[in-house]
Amino acid sequence: MSKNQLYGIYALLFISLGMAGYAIFKNPQSTTNYVNPIAGENMLQNMPRPSRDTVKLFDLPENLTFAGEKVPLEIADVKERLEREIYVNAYWQSNMILLMKRSTKYIPDIEKILKDQGVPDDFKYLAMAESGLMNVASPAGARGFWQILESTGKEYGLEVSKDVDERYHLEKATIAASKYLKKAHAKFGDWTAVAASYNMGQTGFARRQAEQYLDDYYDLYLNDETSRYMFRILAFKVIFENPDHFGFHLRESDYYQNPTLKAVSVSSDIKNLANWARQQGSSYKDLKLYNPWLRDKDLNVKRGKSYEIMLPESSK
Repeated sequence: MSKNQLYGIYALLFISLGMAGYAIFKNPQSTTNYVNPIAGENMLQNMPRPSRDTVKLFDLPENLTFAGEKVPLEIADVKERLEREIYVNAYWQSNMILLMKRSTKYIPDIEKILKDQGVPDDFKYLAMAESGLMNVASPAGARGFWQILESTGKEYGLEVSKDVDERYHLEKATIAASKYLKKAHAKFGDWTAVAASYNMGQTGFARRQAEQYLDDYYDLYLNDETSRYMFRILAFKVIFENPDHFGFHLRESDYYQNPTLKAVSVSSDIKNLANWARQQGSSYKDLKLYNPWLRDKDLNVKRGKSYEIMLPESSK
């Protein structure tokens, strides 16, 4: 057999297989169906036809505020930037579901502290945007839910040392963040600017205002991160306040909860936290889980100082 004849046979075989494949995918009900040679199952039987309408488009709220301040959705680029963050976050379903489930462990405490400190409730969404409500660390050295730098933490009364870092202490860090936010509000006069300056720094934000002869965040041309920052916060607010609209149908039992915790007061050194936790009828894992501000294997307590270590109440 010549090479040309052999190539002709290959070509006919290729065309035949191609047409058969086309017939199968063009008509899923075709009697000529592909069978998975491993599973031995008909992969196309009862398979619904794909629809072009399977991705849902969302309606934006007609009116939206942040900390009582109007978001100007009538401005085209403002609407577009908000839509971008809503779609990015609503369709990153795994991240949003876990954030929602995690939120019930921390948001009630954050809400109470913000209220007690005189900071608008919407700033809880800033904490979400900063950290996803996880004790993360940034390359710049920011730590905790509120992503506080060491120098800023110390300025606002947080202890940052080898074995204690209160930037990881939810209550104390939230109080420190609240003080920072109120100081920024005294400088800028509106809460939207306060939130934006939390991302790029008060000095940097004030410089952009001066350079562009404008004060309103929505009128300023900013770096990409800060330009998106407020809209990420707003997206969390819109989705969290309207979960069903975005396809998140969580039951009460789906949300995570902390166990009932008890406070154990400590005013002297602990040389071995794992052994100390065992003596309390608990474990080193629980001690670290509910006290992430304890950063080492021991605890040195300065004279006149004391700490409250939280442990599950089931501990003796």
